[in-house]
Order: sequence, then structure tokens, then C-alpha cells
Amino acid sequence: MPYTDRELFARLIACEAGGEGDDGMKAVATTVMNRVRIPYGEFARVSQGGNLRNIIFQPNQYTCMKESIGGQYNSQNIYNIDPGEVHYDIADWAIAGNILKGVDHSIFYFNPYSPVCIENFPPSGTGKFHNRVHQHCFYVPTMAYRNT
Repeated sequence: MPYTDRELFARLIACEAGGEGDDGMKAVATTVMNRVRIPYGEFARVSQGGNLRNIIFQPNQYTCMKESIGGQYNSQNIYNIDPGEVHYDIADWAIAGNILKGVDHSIFYFNPYSPVCIENFPPSGTGKFHNRVHQHCFYVPTMAYRNT
């Protein structure tokens, strides 16, 4: 039986930011929903008017959506995650239109495994550093993103 959008989103939140506390999980959830709601660029085309499932399943966007990485099994994927009530609560919070202040309009994030965030991410220059929440760096779209 396929997961509902809510369960899929809760699993993604748990997998991508489960160890980041409420603010870290809300920051990731905000970014995912910003992709769903952005009215221009690549994510607008992918979401086709607001389809969360399309954003979550977009290829090569979330490590947790991959069952293997570099030819090795990725045990930390959404199919192995058992989300808790907090993950569902944060999914509901984000779906309802809430955003975490400080993440604002960010549409990209990543964990650099370093105390320093790079200025642009992805390397294509479509995201500019905006803020850091725990281990993740968050990026707002640049003018170059509009042309994606």
C-alpha cells in the first residue's frame, strides 16, 4: 500500500532531519514546502501546481529517497524510517502553511559536515546562503534559479 503524502512527508522529515530537533526538522519541512509553493523555476514545473509527492520523489534531491548511494545500500532511507508523532505534527504544521523564521524562502539545504556553509548551493549558482539551522545550511533562490 503506498504511503499517503502526509506519511511520506513525515518519513522524509524524520530521515533528513530527525536528529536536528524541532527547529531543524521545521527548517527542512519549510524548505520542502517552499519548493511545492514556488511559482517559478524548476520546482514550480516539478510540483505541477503544488504536488508534494512530485517534489519528494524528484530524482537526486533527497538522500533519504535513495535506496543505494554509490553502489552501496543506503539503510537511512524513508522505507526504513518509522516516523513518530512529532514528525507527523511537523508535516501537518508545514502543509498548513507555517514557515520557520530564519529559513524564510529557502529552497535548498544541505549538511556540509563542516562548521562553514559555502556561499552558493547547488554549485550551479541557483542558491545563495541564507542561514544555518543546526547542521544544515539553507539557501534562497538567486536570479539564475528563475531560468531553471
